[in-house]
Amino acid sequence: MSGLRFGIVGGGMLGMTLALRLSQAGHHATVLEAADHVGGLAAPWQLGDIVWDRHYHVTLASDLALRALLKELDLEQDIQWSTTRTGFYVNGKLYSLSDTLEFLRFPPLTFLQKTRLAATIIYASRITDWRPLERVTALDWLTKLSGQKTVEAIWYPLLRAKLGANAERASAAFIWAVIARMYAARRSGMKREQFGYVNGGYARVLGCLEEHLRAREIDIVTSFRAQRVESDGIGVIVTDENGNRRHFDRAAVTVAAPLAARLCPQLTLRECALLRGVQYQGIICASLLTEEPISPFYVTNITDRWVPFTGIIEMTCLVDPATFGGKSLVYLPKYIPADDPAFNLSDERLQEDFLNALERMYPSFSRRKVQALRISRVRYVLPITTLNYSDSLPPIRTTVPDLYLVNSAHIVNGTLNVNETVQLANRTAELLLSDASAQSLKVSDESRAIA
Repeated sequence: MSGLRFGIVGGGMLGMTLALRLSQAGHHATVLEAADHVGGLAAPWQLGDIVWDRHYHVTLASDLALRALLKELDLEQDIQWSTTRTGFYVNGKLYSLSDTLEFLRFPPLTFLQKTRLAATIIYASRITDWRPLERVTALDWLTKLSGQKTVEAIWYPLLRAKLGANAERASAAFIWAVIARMYAARRSGMKREQFGYVNGGYARVLGCLEEHLRAREIDIVTSFRAQRVESDGIGVIVTDENGNRRHFDRAAVTVAAPLAARLCPQLTLRECALLRGVQYQGIICASLLTEEPISPFYVTNITDRWVPFTGIIEMTCLVDPATFGGKSLVYLPKYIPADDPAFNLSDERLQEDFLNALERMYPSFSRRKVQALRISRVRYVLPITTLNYSDSLPPIRTTVPDLYLVNSAHIVNGTLNVNETVQLANRTAELLLSDASAQSLKVSDESRAIA
């Protein structure tokens, strides 16, 4: 194949990995990113005197696609693995739920309820065909398997913590994907949930990936805010907010589905409807740098509705505190619909609500020990896999010549994480390369016919 010029709109892990795969196949790729840095949701930021991930990320032993990419970057050997603990905050009390014995002692559930809960997890981990699960809601499916009481005490609060008001609309395929990933991690981690991170966090991962791409002569253009992506009959033109135009043989837009519908005016009404029909969860996430750890658990699942955030992620349970200068890094995520009014709350209001809740949950916690706090807001993070989701999925290959659309909405049988994103990039690259090869053969055949 002669090398084609591909434009990739969006410089997150999806766009960067896609550009790498196209380059490795002999094509030229240009990554166009609106921010002044690459990385998207995986990007780092400054918190006090440290630089670390803006949102929390973890690598599982079963994340084979991500680990393969890290190996290409000579980073896989630098993954630090740990066995962490999991906590639950139920009815104003904290419980550890980190091993079999603690599970058997877990007070909120009776022995029968625990038995049904364990059976549900084992059953779900053995399902290989997820498509029938798209036809039933997660709550109905879990109620049938675990019972109403267990759903009310455990499953529904967990779904609500991740999906908010959409918890009742999600299909069983969503919770199956969560269970399957974590169960695979236990198999890969010798019956323990081994979590890992690369020394330096995603600041280092993205730095190495960007350097690797530039070494392959892949152009990375930051601060390029695309406004229109359209075909001119011989290729695709991407125009930014200042009227600057870039022309490519083909283009792939990797931004969230509703944003893609706005960017591409030549899409059909049906394509736009499918893109706008994807329901997203957003996130408000507070990052705290504290003098000492808040929780002994890496993840604390919260079931009490009064708490203004939906979980506590104590990174120092996973990452060596020396990485943070002896301090502790804590994330307080709040998952909400993309149109939730909470996005308009001030940082000061969110900070006060979050700190008040921590003081109520942990009597030993003092806000005076918080050395830095920042609030992140992202409206389009997690697509909700509603009933029959895959039947209404926007196609990656569009009706606009040479234009492709791919984003997290196309992760149909998994949950949003960096490993699934890398897998999606690999699959999309195969599609684009297959189309390029078919077009090359067609042109070759036409040339021979003319000759």
